[in-house]
Amino acid sequence: MAKTAYKRATRVADQIRMEVADIIMRKTKDPRVASVTVTDVEITNDLRMARVFVTTMLDAEHERLALAGLDKASGFIRSELGRRLNLRYTPEIVFQKDVSGPRGDRLLTILDHLDKERRKEAKPDESATPAKPGEGR
Repeated sequence: MAKTAYKRATRVADQIRMEVADIIMRKTKDPRVASVTVTDVEITNDLRMARVFVTTMLDAEHERLALAGLDKASGFIRSELGRRLNLRYTPEIVFQKDVSGPRGDRLLTILDHLDKERRKEAKPDESATPAKPGEGR
Protein backbone atom coordinates (compact mmCIF):
# COMPACT_ATOMS: atom_id res chain seq x y z
CA MET A 1 0.00 0.00 0.00
CA ALA A 2 1.46 3.35 -1.06
CA LYS A 3 1.97 5.99 1.60
CA THR A 4 0.46 9.39 1.07
CA ALA A 5 2.79 12.33 0.71
CA TYR A 6 1.12 14.29 3.51
CA LYS A 7 0.62 13.51 7.14
CA ARG A 8 -2.92 13.52 8.45
CA ALA A 9 -2.17 16.56 10.60
CA THR A 10 -1.26 18.53 7.47
CA ARG A 11 -4.51 17.60 5.74
CA VAL A 12 -6.56 18.42 8.84
CA ALA A 13 -4.74 21.76 9.23
CA ASP A 14 -5.61 22.71 5.66
CA GLN A 15 -9.26 21.81 6.24
CA ILE A 16 -9.30 23.82 9.48
CA ARG A 17 -7.82 26.82 7.65
CA MET A 18 -10.64 26.77 5.09
CA GLU A 19 -13.37 26.22 7.67
CA VAL A 20 -12.12 28.88 10.12
CA ALA A 21 -11.90 31.41 7.28
CA ASP A 22 -15.47 30.58 6.28
CA ILE A 23 -16.72 30.80 9.88
CA ILE A 24 -15.05 34.18 10.39
CA MET A 25 -16.42 35.51 7.11
CA ARG A 26 -20.00 34.22 7.38
CA LYS A 27 -20.86 33.47 11.00
CA THR A 28 -19.12 35.92 13.30
CA LYS A 29 -20.93 39.18 13.91
CA ASP A 30 -18.06 41.03 15.61
CA PRO A 31 -17.02 43.99 13.41
CA ARG A 32 -13.47 43.82 14.77
CA VAL A 33 -12.80 40.56 12.90
CA ALA A 34 -14.29 41.63 9.57
CA SER A 35 -10.94 42.43 7.97
CA VAL A 36 -9.09 39.29 9.09
CA THR A 37 -7.51 36.85 6.64
CA VAL A 38 -6.54 33.35 7.75
CA THR A 39 -3.12 32.61 6.24
CA ASP A 40 -2.00 29.34 7.81
CA VAL A 41 -2.79 26.73 10.46
CA GLU A 42 -0.29 24.64 12.38
CA ILE A 43 -1.72 21.71 14.30
CA THR A 44 -0.10 19.29 16.70
CA ASN A 45 0.27 15.66 15.61
CA ASP A 46 -2.35 14.55 18.13
CA LEU A 47 -4.82 17.10 16.62
CA ARG A 48 -5.53 18.67 20.02
CA MET A 49 -4.25 22.22 19.46
CA ALA A 50 -4.28 24.41 16.36
CA ARG A 51 -2.42 27.68 15.91
CA VAL A 52 -4.31 29.82 13.41
CA PHE A 53 -2.20 32.53 11.81
CA VAL A 54 -4.11 35.63 10.72
CA THR A 55 -3.27 38.92 9.12
CA THR A 56 -5.07 42.20 8.52
CA MET A 57 -4.41 45.14 6.26
CA LEU A 58 -5.11 47.62 9.04
CA ASP A 59 -2.85 49.58 11.36
CA ALA A 60 -1.39 48.12 14.54
CA GLU A 61 -4.21 49.32 16.83
CA HIS A 62 -6.96 47.78 14.69
CA GLU A 63 -4.89 44.63 14.32
CA ARG A 64 -4.66 44.34 18.11
CA LEU A 65 -8.43 44.81 18.37
CA ALA A 66 -9.01 42.17 15.69
CA LEU A 67 -6.87 39.65 17.59
CA ALA A 68 -8.77 40.47 20.78
CA GLY A 69 -12.04 39.90 18.92
CA LEU A 70 -10.79 36.56 17.62
CA ASP A 71 -9.73 35.48 21.09
CA LYS A 72 -13.17 36.42 22.36
CA ALA A 73 -14.86 34.45 19.56
CA SER A 74 -12.54 31.42 19.73
CA GLY A 75 -15.07 29.35 21.69
CA PHE A 76 -17.79 30.03 19.13
CA ILE A 77 -15.39 29.29 16.26
CA ARG A 78 -14.30 26.05 17.93
CA SER A 79 -17.90 24.90 18.41
CA GLU A 80 -18.72 25.68 14.77
CA LEU A 81 -15.59 23.84 13.71
CA GLY A 82 -16.69 20.83 15.76
CA ARG A 83 -19.99 20.76 13.88
CA ARG A 84 -18.26 20.90 10.50
CA LEU A 85 -15.37 18.47 11.02
CA ASN A 86 -15.68 14.79 11.75
CA LEU A 87 -12.97 14.54 14.41
CA ARG A 88 -12.98 12.78 17.75
CA TYR A 89 -11.65 15.90 19.47
CA THR A 90 -12.11 19.44 18.23
CA PRO A 91 -8.75 21.16 18.54
CA GLU A 92 -8.23 24.09 20.86
CA ILE A 93 -7.74 27.20 18.73
CA VAL A 94 -5.10 29.87 19.39
CA PHE A 95 -4.98 32.89 17.09
CA GLN A 96 -1.61 34.45 16.31
CA LYS A 97 -0.50 37.33 14.15
CA ASP A 98 1.17 36.17 10.94
CA VAL A 99 4.46 38.00 10.48
CA SER A 100 5.50 36.18 7.31
CA GLY A 101 3.72 38.67 5.01
CA PRO A 102 5.75 41.78 5.88
CA ARG A 103 8.91 39.68 6.05
CA GLY A 104 8.19 38.32 2.56
CA ASP A 105 7.49 41.81 1.24
CA ARG A 106 10.83 42.99 2.60
CA LEU A 107 12.64 40.07 0.97
CA LEU A 108 10.95 40.79 -2.37
CA THR A 109 12.01 44.43 -2.14
CA ILE A 110 15.61 43.41 -1.46
CA LEU A 111 15.58 40.93 -4.35
CA ASP A 112 14.13 43.55 -6.73
CA HIS A 113 16.83 46.01 -5.67
CA LEU A 114 19.57 43.42 -6.24
CA ASP A 115 18.10 42.52 -9.64
CA LYS A 116 18.13 46.19 -10.71
CA GLU A 117 21.75 46.54 -9.60
CA ARG A 118 22.74 43.38 -11.48
CA ARG A 119 21.05 44.59 -14.67
CA LYS A 120 22.70 47.98 -14.34
CA GLU A 121 26.14 46.35 -14.04
CA ALA A 122 25.48 43.91 -16.89
CA LYS A 123 24.47 46.70 -19.29
CA PRO A 124 27.23 47.27 -21.87
CA ASP A 125 28.88 50.67 -22.05
CA GLU A 126 26.69 52.63 -24.44
CA SER A 127 29.41 55.20 -25.28
CA ALA A 128 31.38 52.58 -27.19
CA THR A 129 29.88 51.94 -30.60
CA PRO A 130 29.97 48.41 -31.93
CA ALA A 131 32.15 47.79 -34.97
CA LYS A 132 30.33 47.69 -38.29
CA PRO A 133 30.52 44.51 -40.31
CA GLY A 134 33.47 44.50 -42.69
CA GLU A 135 35.45 47.10 -40.73
CA GLY A 136 38.52 46.35 -38.74
CA ARG A 137 40.14 43.88 -41.18
